[in-house]
Amino acid sequence: MSANVPTDICFSFSGLRARGGRTGPHKDGWGMAMYRDNQVWAIHDPRPSADSDMADVMSKTSLKCDVVISHIRQANVGHVCLPNTHPFSRLLWDTTWSYAHNGQLDTPQSLSLLTHFPLGTTDSERAFCWIIEQLLAKFGDTMPDVQTLTKTLAELCDRLRDKGVFNMMLSNGQYLFCYCTTKLHWITRRAPFKPATLADEDMTVDFKEVTTDKDVVTVIATQPLTENEAWQQMQTGEMCVFEAGELVSQVKPEASKDA
Repeated sequence: MSANVPTDICFSFSGLRARGGRTGPHKDGWGMAMYRDNQVWAIHDPRPSADSDMADVMSKTSLKCDVVISHIRQANVGHVCLPNTHPFSRLLWDTTWSYAHNGQLDTPQSLSLLTHFPLGTTDSERAFCWIIEQLLAKFGDTMPDVQTLTKTLAELCDRLRDKGVFNMMLSNGQYLFCYCTTKLHWITRRAPFKPATLADEDMTVDFKEVTTDKDVVTVIATQPLTENEAWQQMQTGEMCVFEAGELVSQVKPEASKDA
């Protein structure tokens, strides 16, 4: 989620957590990184989100945030344990960046690392360390402008997509970068707000009762979380970047550029 005002994720997370072992197979742990005023706090739990008491608390607690990345895991590489639970975090350009990956990469050990190493044993975390090192090698100690960073990240993600499925979310608390290989959908909610009904839970919220006319909130998910809203589907090789709920940068796949 990316929003222009601090916003809670109770509604969306209620739908997502159901997919972690009840309505979906992603039962091998869950986690959440939450940003407010460029500060981040995180929760990780190797239990299925559908059965987790911590997840139950998060689905009912109104912790208002600017950016949230939440991940439910279906283990492919690495045991089910706390160190292998997304999102992963690293310090880059004096800011904590959080990252989550859906998919599986072939020969992840071929991603050579020099200074940043995984704490766990997933291909996902290794890819994150590789991205961090590539960015530092290219830009040094200074973060580039968002358009330049978007282009470079898209190129790095393209290289990782050559190794398999690489759906990714990455944030520093200001920008939320989203890259698609197979499935990612997003929706931006703004006035006039309407009711929305979850696809995985019997729950409806009338957003006009809990928002103001100035609120802008974008939610991104592998599959649409609601059944009565029009979500936009990302293309393979597409990167979208959101700031304060708005789409601020985008890279389209090469096939679309030529069409």
